[in-house]
Amino acid sequence: MSRVRIRRGDKTPPELNITAFLNLMVILVPFLLITAVFSHMSVLELNLPPASQSKPDQNKPKKEVNFELIIRAKSITVSDTLGGPIKRFDIVGDAFDREGISALLTRIKQKFPDKINITLLLEQDVPYDRLVQIMDTVRVVTEMEDGVEIKKELFPQISIGDAPPPEPVVTGKR
Repeated sequence: MSRVRIRRGDKTPPELNITAFLNLMVILVPFLLITAVFSHMSVLELNLPPASQSKPDQNKPKKEVNFELIIRAKSITVSDTLGGPIKRFDIVGDAFDREGISALLTRIKQKFPDKINITLLLEQDVPYDRLVQIMDTVRVVTEMEDGVEIKKELFPQISIGDAPPPEPVVTGKR
C-alpha cells in the first residue's frame, strides 16, 4: 500500500479563480441596464373649490365667469357660473365626445383667452379613467398648423368637486 503524505505545516489557502465570474458580470450588468424599465411618474396638480361661497355684496363689481364640467354617469354638461348650462354631451357605453368637448372649450377659450381655470364636478360613481381622460381633454388641445401638430393650452388649472344633485325630470301636462 502506498502511503499518502499529509503536509500539516503548509497552511496556505487555495487560489480562487474568479475569471469566469467576472466575465459573466461584464456581460450581465450592461444587459440588465439596457432591459431595465425605468418608471415615469407624472403629477397632476389639482385645486379644491372653496368650501363656501360668500354672499354677494352690492358694492363689489360684477362677478367673473367661471366654467365647469358636470360629469355624471350618463352625461357631461359644460356650463358657466353666470349663465348656466352651455351644452350637454351624452356618454354612450364608456365613450364620450372628446372632440366635441374639446371644440367647445376651444371656442370658449377664444372668447375668454385669459381664463385658465375650470372646475370638474363629479358624481360618486364616475370611473377614475374617465376623470383622467376629461382632465387631459380640458387641459390641452392638439391642432394642426402647416401640417404640424401643435398643442395649445386650454384650462390647465383644474379644480375638482362634487356634482350637484341632478334636477328632477318633470313629465306630464301643465
